Amino acid sequence: MENNKPQATHGGDGCLGGVVRGVVKIVALLVVLPVRVVWDLLVALGRGLYRYVLGPLVVHVVEPVLRALWWLVATLFTWLFVRPWVALWRYVLRPLGSWLYAYLLAPAGRALYVYLLRPLGLALAGLGRLTWYHVLVPVGRALVWLALAVHRYLLLPLHRYVLVPLGRALAGAWYVAGLITGGLWWGCKWVGRVFVGWPAALVYHYVLTPAGHLVRAVWRPVRDTVREVRAEVRRALFGTPPVEPARSRARTLGSTTAAGNTPAPEISLRERQG
Repeated sequence: MENNKPQATHGGDGCLGGVVRGVVKIVALLVVLPVRVVWDLLVALGRGLYRYVLGPLVVHVVEPVLRALWWLVATLFTWLFVRPWVALWRYVLRPLGSWLYAYLLAPAGRALYVYLLRPLGLALAGLGRLTWYHVLVPVGRALVWLALAVHRYLLLPLHRYVLVPLGRALAGAWYVAGLITGGLWWGCKWVGRVFVGWPAALVYHYVLTPAGHLVRAVWRPVRDTVREVRAEVRRALFGTPPVEPARSRARTLGSTTAAGNTPAPEISLRERQG
């Protein structure tokens, strides 16, 4: 019987792909596998060598030898360097220092204190007492007496007989000058009020104010006449009613029309007479 099952095909792989895969498998089998076997044998050999040869050798041979060498080096360093210096300090330097301090430095210090420093200190103390009692105290007393004398015989008379009278005289002069300047200021104000303010007020009330009213009364008819003539001229020339400019809408002197209100139509002199 024929096998009706469909054979598995590699989609997209040709003969070249199959050949490449076969070559790769052969190379892996012939090269990689022996290398891996050799590597595993070397790893197993190294582990066995460390466990059964190197480990016991390090524990039972190398470490005892290193400890013995360290002890030997420490012992030699102690006997060759530490103990000689300790013995030198204990049996030579310290006794020598004690002997030098007891028989040389201490007597020299005591002799230096007794025969040099103490007499020098006593001499300096005596010199200081002499300087204090015979120089500084007299000089201080002389300075105090001089200050008291200057205060009593110079500053007090100067203050009593010069500064106080001078201050009082200056205060009186200042007060008199204030009175004089006050009187002058009051006189100037009175002269200005009588000879300037009062005539100016009279001129303003009895001359300037009636003149201003007269000028305003004359100006209003002239202004109205000029406006009418201008309106008639514009109407005769252009045949259209004149338009008042925007700035003329504001309140003028003596006008009762407020800014922004619609101005009344101008009436010509002919229409008034008609």
